[in-house]
Amino acid sequence: MRVGQAAELLGISTDTLRRWAASGKIRVRRSAGGQRLVSITELRRLQGERRRRDRQRPIVAQSARNRFPGTVTRVEKDRVAAVVEVQAGPYRLVSLMTAEAATELALRPGSSVVCVVKATNVVVEVPAAR
Repeated sequence: MRVGQAAELLGISTDTLRRWAASGKIRVRRSAGGQRLVSITELRRLQGERRRRDRQRPIVAQSARNRFPGTVTRVEKDRVAAVVEVQAGPYRLVSLMTAEAATELALRPGSSVVCVVKATNVVVEVPAAR
């Protein structure tokens, strides 16, 4: 994917991603036209490193056992509903919620979230602010 898309998924600026590439923090390759490209595998590797480094912030206690920390990769909202896609390790989870809920949670590509799977519903939580 192009550097701008990768930066958006990571929640950083394209300048930051270019600096990371120059320092070797993330590997990029050049297209035939000279554009910088980041592989999905490389993007996932960096997301995993960032998750391990940042450690999970405490969230309200829950009884649900199926919790998947991940990163929002897509948010599509209309006037009523929102589709939120999350990459949680090797898993891609999709949650349907109200557009209002997605707005209140400030969900956007690159946001760190925890998906809670209970029965057939996927609930998206945002870690508490420090």
